[in-house]
Amino acid sequence: MFLSLFNEIFFRPLFNALVVITDFLPSNDLGLAVIILTLLVRILLFPLMHRSVETQTRMKMIEPELKKIRDDSKDKEEQARLTMELYRAHGINPFSSLFLTFLQLPVLIALYFVFRESIFSNASFLYSFVSMPENVHTNFLGLIDLGGKSVALAVITGVSQFLQLKLAQLPGPAADKKKTAGGASDFGRVFSKQMVYMMPVFIFFIVLRFPAAVGLYWTTANIFGTLHEGIIRGKAKKIYEGRNGKNPGIGGNPS
Repeated sequence: MFLSLFNEIFFRPLFNALVVITDFLPSNDLGLAVIILTLLVRILLFPLMHRSVETQTRMKMIEPELKKIRDDSKDKEEQARLTMELYRAHGINPFSSLFLTFLQLPVLIALYFVFRESIFSNASFLYSFVSMPENVHTNFLGLIDLGGKSVALAVITGVSQFLQLKLAQLPGPAADKKKTAGGASDFGRVFSKQMVYMMPVFIFFIVLRFPAAVGLYWTTANIFGTLHEGIIRGKAKKIYEGRNGKNPGIGGNPS
């Protein structure tokens, strides 16, 4: 039941969209169609993604203040109260980022399965008004067969994932450079740093197992995400360096 709903709500519309885009392109270029569909979906999800990245960036910027609360107050209830007050002052909902991430997951998973499928081999997924293109060019840039596996594209995907995660780990402009001794925050910091190196390797082996179209989709999404986060971080840095305690929000107003 769940799988059927997932297919009808997410998978089939995206699969048909890929076929339509490919058929619309003069050269029936699958690689270009994959990029276009990935960007269209990312643009549609942009408000959710933007809010999520914005929240994470705001939380990164107030890490020194959160640390000060933990250091100054040993009472857990007092820490919780002061932390929530700090979040409110900076327009942060600590749960919104997690909620928005889960909200995007079904679409992103469906996209993954669309590009994982043996490209255009199963017409049963098509709507009655959508026809399969007669000729589909699966060689991206004349070098990579998107229907087969590609070590080169898997490497590119891993590198793009590394760059995106590395950017996400960059400290805010006022971040505390001092090391703290022990505690959950240290564990989280170490784990987060390890993921920067482990996740790209994990992604590399995943992409290596499936058609190269999956790697092209993932790389396109990573590049989009990296540019987006870079813009948000640049904007946040200017605001937080220029504010005098009166303008906590990324956009100037708490939301």
